[in-house]
Amino acid sequence: MSRSRSRPSGAIRIVFVGTAQFAVPSLEALVSARHDVALVVTQPDRPGHRLRLTPPPVKVAAEALRLPVVQPEKIRNATADLAAAQADVLVVAAYGQIVPRAILDIPPRGPINVHGSLLPRWRGAAPVAHAILAGDRVTGVTIMRMDEQLDHGPVLARRETEIGPHEDAPSLTSRLAALGADLLVETLARLDEIEPEPQDESLVTLAPKLAKSDGELDWTGSAEEIDRRVRALNPWPGVTLPFGGRRVKVHDGRPQSGAGEPGEVLAVGRDGVEVACAEGSYLLVTVQAPGSRPVPARVLAAGG
Repeated sequence: MSRSRSRPSGAIRIVFVGTAQFAVPSLEALVSARHDVALVVTQPDRPGHRLRLTPPPVKVAAEALRLPVVQPEKIRNATADLAAAQADVLVVAAYGQIVPRAILDIPPRGPINVHGSLLPRWRGAAPVAHAILAGDRVTGVTIMRMDEQLDHGPVLARRETEIGPHEDAPSLTSRLAALGADLLVETLARLDEIEPEPQDESLVTLAPKLAKSDGELDWTGSAEEIDRRVRALNPWPGVTLPFGGRRVKVHDGRPQSGAGEPGEVLAVGRDGVEVACAEGSYLLVTVQAPGSRPVPARVLAAGG
């Protein structure tokens, strides 16, 4: 892969490393900005619906853009591919693996990362979910220079956005992905002018991977806490609550101001089923019983 082909003025030769849907707008924005994406590195196809191998979103996008793709099980296995690409910059977004020093040292103008939080708040794999879980009113995206530690490197740029009172993780992730893509292109345009800002270690909070147990709730929590978890843990691991003698997955609902014994059904109406919590009440709107499709909660309450 040679550097000799002509490029537009200001274009940067890039290796893009990403896997999840969050990374797709950044990849598309780089191509739209006429940067030279020499190679895309993403994770291997994984078993999806009915165990069929499913390509990651970044692979699908890269192939649509006619970009070369490699899918090593571990990124260190692609060291030779990255070196051969002769990129100036490595851009990483939602890849899902720690990138080792041997890879980070390849591009002469450095490795940079697009992260879905205002670092140093919410370092880790699930920053969007943890921002909602914590009740944060504001979050954003950060462009940072990478080092070997998790989301630790100095910051090049940040951009804030408010979290809507009813916003869930997929909606917020989509907004942050678009925000990050725009900020990435802006940052690359003045990459050599920016003075990196070290992160304040006293402000660090962590956003570890989510576990299935995070969504296994009962009615002894507050309505506000249940609401945050329903919004934050959508689609995985999701929230389950006891209802009608079984545990059901909650797809949609909202906190209310009712009162009663935790788990007590306070009302059944067109809008849903209101259930008392330790503090306040929660309106179940759409739920899913095991082995069934999602239905309005009132249907399940009526024995449907």
